[in-house]
Amino acid sequence: MSPARTIWSMTRRFLRRALALCASGLLLASPFPTAAAHADPVRPPSAEAWQAPATARLSSDGSLSDVAGISATNVWAVGQQSVWDVWQSRSAIAHWNGSAWTEVPIRNDPTGAALLRSVAAASADELWAVGEGHDGTPYLARGDGSAFDRVAVGPLRLNDWLAGVAATSARTVVVGSRDRQPLIVTGTGGKWKLTQVDGDGTLYGVALPSKSDGWAVGETGDKPLIMRLSGGHWKPFPVPDIPGGYLRDVHFNGAKRALAVGGIYRSSGEIDPLLLSWNGKKWSRVSVPGGDVRLYGVTGDRKSRFWVSGADPARPAEAFLLRYDGHAVKVLRGAAPATPRTIRLQSATYLPGTGTVWTVGHVVDDDGRFTDVIERFGTGAPERVKS
Repeated sequence: MSPARTIWSMTRRFLRRALALCASGLLLASPFPTAAAHADPVRPPSAEAWQAPATARLSSDGSLSDVAGISATNVWAVGQQSVWDVWQSRSAIAHWNGSAWTEVPIRNDPTGAALLRSVAAASADELWAVGEGHDGTPYLARGDGSAFDRVAVGPLRLNDWLAGVAATSARTVVVGSRDRQPLIVTGTGGKWKLTQVDGDGTLYGVALPSKSDGWAVGETGDKPLIMRLSGGHWKPFPVPDIPGGYLRDVHFNGAKRALAVGGIYRSSGEIDPLLLSWNGKKWSRVSVPGGDVRLYGVTGDRKSRFWVSGADPARPAEAFLLRYDGHAVKVLRGAAPATPRTIRLQSATYLPGTGTVWTVGHVVDDDGRFTDVIERFGTGAPERVKS
């Protein structure tokens, strides 16, 4: 059964795993205003600004969980359709080719996954997506740039829970949990190796900043968890002691610049935002303005700036980002639309050469119906890519 279907009966611990769908306090809103089917590329913006929203036009009750941008004419997003219908719910893979979004099939599995949570691009013709099948089995699919095929991974078994994926030309890493313990599955040369970490916990996000380096983030159930790949082995890495903390995603701009994002559960039910910054030696907490906001995804420009996608329950109608430049955090809010809405941006990717951050997620109307959404933010200082 999909997370959206069972969310009202979830415990607080399991709520942390509902990466793709409903969040407490973010469900009631008025209808989403009609969005353009296209997100036409624009010239690199000269100032920070939100651009026109778009939609991949998934079927009814569609939500996008993650996005990976390769170029202005090659963007991939994954998610779920018919999220409230346990019998009709199915995954979605959408591709932007520079002029339109199209849904991309899974060729060798006509039933598809029930939900895809994460997507990664090792190259234009090597893509990976992970989630769960309709029967609760872990789901992994490989794309070649035109379509996807489900991949059987021997070490995985029923009820293994997959949350995130990262990929390079040499390695693919999938993270999640097994039997309430952190799980890491590494693929190299067509072979898969499973690492089950001692102790309670779940991993949600993973990054591969180099061929020999890797980082995974999550939580132990009581505090944030960070794992590092070093010398071919995954080991826990020291992290600030933050009771109630968890981490959802991590992004590296370089060996000495990284940001991990998440939150801190409070007894009041509110969630404080959590940012941890990496300086090449240690992780340190970053002060974040504001109160109860939800942070989900992080991306960067491979230089000094990061952008964090999320939602603000106090101002649910406005698109929400944080920008961190290594010194301070700035809140970036979209304009409130004429018609009220609730919007949740679940993932972000910086698109080289365009000077834009692309975010994906969903909006929800008064009746609880989902519509997928793509929001773009012009960063004001684009990275120049040689032709």
